[in-house]
Amino acid sequence: MKHLLLATALSAAALVTAAQAETAVTVPFDGSFDDATFAVESAIVDRGLVIDFVSHVGDMLNRTGADVGSDAALFEAADIFVFCSAVLSREVMEADPMNIAFCPYGIFVADQGDGVVVGYRTYPEGEMKKVETLLAEIVADAVED
Repeated sequence: MKHLLLATALSAAALVTAAQAETAVTVPFDGSFDDATFAVESAIVDRGLVIDFVSHVGDMLNRTGADVGSDAALFEAADIFVFCSAVLSREVMEADPMNIAFCPYGIFVADQGDGVVVGYRTYPEGEMKKVETLLAEIVADAVED
């Protein structure tokens, strides 16, 4: 019986996850990858937010490709800026403590060889749309500079 309940719960979770699949919003950046990363960093910091970490995903993928049997070059460069907003995080988690699953927030810069884009993932309807609005504003500031 336990196995049946577990299987049912896992199946339901998989369906919910598939239905709530996240997508990314990307905006072209008119300039170099380095200029884009500087613009994103500045747009985040100018709002009084602290960048917790910069993940150099592009470097990692390029470095480990051969180790996993791939010769596909996904990015010339790609970074993700990871940060949080104490005010906004408290607001969305007071509405639903399980919104912790979406924290911290991230904005990425990627160069696939045909241009640089800046972007962020979308969030579910409800309180988390406030976070998505913040990310959209930061990206807009970064690409306008």
